[in-house]
Amino acid sequence: MTNTILAIDASTEALSIALTHQGQQYCFFDVCPQQHSQRILTEIDTLLAKANCALKEVDVIGYCEGPGSFTGVRISVSVAQGLAFSAQKPVVGISSLGMMAQQAIEQRGVNQVVSAIDARMGELYVGAFENINGLATLVGTQQVVKPEALAVPFDTALAVGTGWQSYPDLAHSIAGISVDEHITLPNSQFMLALVAEQFAQGQQHSASEAQPVYVRDTVTWKKLPGRE
Repeated sequence: MTNTILAIDASTEALSIALTHQGQQYCFFDVCPQQHSQRILTEIDTLLAKANCALKEVDVIGYCEGPGSFTGVRISVSVAQGLAFSAQKPVVGISSLGMMAQQAIEQRGVNQVVSAIDARMGELYVGAFENINGLATLVGTQQVVKPEALAVPFDTALAVGTGWQSYPDLAHSIAGISVDEHITLPNSQFMLALVAEQFAQGQQHSASEAQPVYVRDTVTWKKLPGRE
């Protein structure tokens, strides 16, 4: 019997929710900047109703732990916590970069993926992933780096995420990299397999233990000329 899994992500411009229930998948995805906090609970309710699934029937709640927009990551974590507290369910945090790598593995059949999200301030959030038994598995650590300092641990890899669109010349400077123009933002649909694996391995945790993973811990702002 498959588990019922609810997955939510608001870490980037996209808002996405996915549910697997009684062997069926139900998905919502929309690029709606600045609307996540207003829409997320309504869209979750709509998806649960579409699947004829009550929150108490959910076995585990997956959430995007980051990296991404600080506000968006906090929305993902806090909504997952609230739902998990109310329904007394465990949670599993999944990387936004890992979600995109998982999409590349599931849809493109590749074995090596480099995910990059524009981190603003002239930097990228980056993670390298290998396909191990059909699941995106992190190689090394997730990092925030300047584009010119990016190092790829593979001879060949598929590049996904907005970071490659923000710095279009970057892929040309790294041998063996090809950019997928269609996988640009994380999608909760591709969190489901990763949550299922962690849940099966007993790697879930309580709602109170859900934490954001910002990767960049501090943000510094330069004063504009003439501004105090």
